Parts: sequence; C-alpha cells; structure tokens
Amino acid sequence: MITIERKIHLRPTKHGRKQIRKEPSPLEDVKPGRVPRVARLMALAIRFERLLHEGVVADQPALARLAHVSQPRITQIMNLLHLAPDIQEELLLLPRVRSGRDPIHEKMLRPVAAEVDWGRQRELWRAIVRERVVTQPSECNPAAEATDSGVEAGETRDAGESGDRLLATTPQRR
Repeated sequence: MITIERKIHLRPTKHGRKQIRKEPSPLEDVKPGRVPRVARLMALAIRFERLLHEGVVADQPALARLAHVSQPRITQIMNLLHLAPDIQEELLLLPRVRSGRDPIHEKMLRPVAAEVDWGRQRELWRAIVRERVVTQPSECNPAAEATDSGVEAGETRDAGESGDRLLATTPQRR
C-alpha cells in the first residue's frame, strides 16, 4: 500500500462547492492589525472622486444615496481631497492599528483640510502627528530606529521637497 501525504487548500466557490488549490489564498498572508479608519476614508474619497470624474455617478447627492450615507458625510469624506498630496499619501500609508482606538480621526483633519495653504496644512498635520501618533514598532514604521538617528521623542523628521518624506515619531512620556 502506498501513502501520499500532501497539503491541499480548499476554497469555497460561488455555489458552495469547494475548489482545490495548489497554494494558499493570499488572505493568509495578511499582516496583523487593521488599517486605520482615516486611511480607508482617504481611499474612499479617491474612489468617489474617480466615480464622479468618469460620470458613473452624476453628483454628490447620488453618491450619498449609492453609499447609503448622508450628503454631509459625503462632503466630509470628499474634503479629505483638499489635503496636500503628501498628507494624503501619509494617511494612506499610516501603520496598522493592532489594538485600541485609531490615533488620528477624520474629525481632527477637518481644520487641516479647510486650510487653503498647503504649507500651513503641513504645519497643522505635523502638530497632529506629534500630539497623537503613538507608534508601535513594526516593519512599516521606522520609529524604532528614530531614536538612533538623532530624532528626539515626539519630533518629526522631514526629508524635504525631494518626495522622500519620512515622518518618524516616538512615544512621548507624560
């Protein structure tokens, strides 16, 4: 008698049947923690803008009906698009939250998005990051090395206009 041992990966199909796969699904490689809500809202704002631009949705009230939210909420989400591009990028790349509440909320960004001057927005954003972000050492967050690179606790290091931006914050003791 011959015994063959092999790992198989089953995936449910639309009709409830199981399909055999050679490799595990990519969902098994998901990093721990969750994407911050403000990062998801920023991505949603970008998606909504594309839907409006392509004519898939006629206007924001139609978008609100489609998304099952109020018109003022759509406006709040769409106002994230008024942020400077580098701030939008940083929002999208915020580190995952492993436990507890998100350190940065959409409501905190409203006064920043209301500011027309991107330079002033960056100042307000850095103040929020200094005050609110308590980092967790991870592969996507260089804060663990920040103290070795001469950045003091709670300081923000900015590489300048080269597009090579890095916000490194370390926990502040109170």
